[in-house]
Amino acid sequence: MKNNKAKIKLLVIEDNRILRDGMIKMFKPYKDIEILISTGNKENTILKIHKLKPDVILLDLGLRSQNSLRMVEIVKKEFSEAKVIVMDLVPVQGDILQFVKAGANGFILKDASLEEFLDTIRSVASGEKILPNHLTHSLFSQIIEFAIKKGGTNLIDSVRMTKREKEVIDLISDGLTNKEISVILNISTFTVKSHVHNILEKLALHSRLEVGNISQTGGTLKSITDSISIIKN
Repeated sequence: MKNNKAKIKLLVIEDNRILRDGMIKMFKPYKDIEILISTGNKENTILKIHKLKPDVILLDLGLRSQNSLRMVEIVKKEFSEAKVIVMDLVPVQGDILQFVKAGANGFILKDASLEEFLDTIRSVASGEKILPNHLTHSLFSQIIEFAIKKGGTNLIDSVRMTKREKEVIDLISDGLTNKEISVILNISTFTVKSHVHNILEKLALHSRLEVGNISQTGGTLKSITDSISIIKN
């Protein structure tokens, strides 16, 4: 970052004092980042955000003293200019979806390198959306990107589907078998099975039931989260 640019005002919200102090020490040498205050205490946190007006908030996903998700919602409602980066040891996909919906701008693992922390802070400050590295190349990241850009409305629309695949999805949601679908669409049962396989691959699902559930609920963020829970179980 060039010297003539304003510093990134960074607020760290972390319960663990050792981690909190470590981050302060870690970022201190970098002249383009100004740490305003570091806190894990819920009292007056929102008031401090309004007073200090941070550019970026580095937020612990698992705060013991308060609800991190609620914190993101309040920040985005009351101080929308602030960018929020959520950090956790191993964030699960369902959690990430909820924080995206709440307005989080980025995610980073707590065991990330200093370079990764700096890149994430600087990128989010400049307006980019950042996902954890282990999700960057997955289909899930495409869903997240769609949720960020479109407000998190429909999973099926976030993945490229052929007209025929969308027809098969609609018929699956109606509870029809492969044979019944083949008759309606005037194609072979083998072709239907091929379409179902492609649909499951594209949506990162495991069964026809999950396809039907997502289609019937409109493919919303809630239904996606529910489907992830089904897969994990």
